[in-house]
Amino acid sequence: MSAVDETVSKVDQGLQEMGIGSVKESIEDILDFKQYLQNQIPAVTGFCIKVVLSIIVFFVGRKIIRWILKVMRRSLERANVDAGVIQFASSAGKAILYILLIINIAVSLGVKESSVAALLGTAGVTVGLALQGGLANLAGGVLLLLFKPFVVGDYIIRDQSNGCEGTVAKIEICYTTLLSIDNKKIVVPNGTLSNSTIINVTAKENRKLEIKVGISYEADIQKAKTILEKILKEDPDTKSDSREMVVFVDELAESAVIMGLRVWVATESYWAVKWRLNQKIKEEFDANGIVIPYNQMEVYVHQE
Repeated sequence: MSAVDETVSKVDQGLQEMGIGSVKESIEDILDFKQYLQNQIPAVTGFCIKVVLSIIVFFVGRKIIRWILKVMRRSLERANVDAGVIQFASSAGKAILYILLIINIAVSLGVKESSVAALLGTAGVTVGLALQGGLANLAGGVLLLLFKPFVVGDYIIRDQSNGCEGTVAKIEICYTTLLSIDNKKIVVPNGTLSNSTIINVTAKENRKLEIKVGISYEADIQKAKTILEKILKEDPDTKSDSREMVVFVDELAESAVIMGLRVWVATESYWAVKWRLNQKIKEEFDANGIVIPYNQMEVYVHQE
C-alpha cells in the first residue's frame, strides 16, 4: 500500500469513527454533481438562447405592430372613416396584436398550445367576472361607434351640474376623453356614456339663440321691439335670410315687462353672437332712454 492510500485509509477510519462518510464517497458525489452540471449545460444554454431570441422577437414584433397600426390608420383616414372609429380600431387592434405576439413567444419557449388555450380560457372567465364594468365599457364603445350619438370634435353635455361636458377628443376601446372649455381633461367610461342622456351641442350647423331682457312698465314696448329687430338685422352673424327672426313680449312680470328675441345663428359662433347682442341691447336701450329695471328696496321712515 502506498503512503497516499495509507493516509486516505487513516482519514476514512477517523471520519467513520466521527460518523462522517468516507472521503472517496464524498469525492464521488462531487464528481457526480459535476457531471450532472456538465450534462445540463446544453439544455441551459439552449434555454438562454431561446430567452434572448424571445426578447429580440418581442422588440421586433413591437416595431411591426406599430407599423401595422400606422398603415391601418392611414388606410382608414384615406377612406374618410370617422376619427372615433379610427381611434377605437387602433386601440382594439393594438391589444389583439400584442396578445398574439406574447402567445407566440410563450409557445417558442416550450409552452404547449393546449396549455396556452386552457390558460386563455381560464383567464377569460376570471377576467370577465372580475372586470364586468370593463366589458360594459367595451360594449358601450361599440354602441357609440355604431349609433354615433357624437363624433370626435363634437361638444357634448352629459351632466352639466357636475361639469361633465366638453369637446370630444378621443373615443377609445373603453373610455372617451373630453376637453372642457378651460382645457381640463375629462375621462368618461363608455358604458356610462352609452347609458346616459347626451346633449350634443354641435350636432347641427345652426342653433336657435334666445335672449330675454326686462324693461320697465313705463317704457314704450313698440320702441323696444323696433330696437331689438334693428339689432338683429344689423348683426353680421344672424341668419336673417334663411330663418325667421322673432321679437316678442314674453311675460308681464312683477316689476318688468320681459321682452324676448329668437334668431338662428351658426353653431360655432353661438356664444360670440350672444355676448355681442347682450352688450348691444344694453347700449341701445340706454341711448334711447329705455330703462332695464332691477330689484330695489325702498325704505320709508315715519317720524312721530
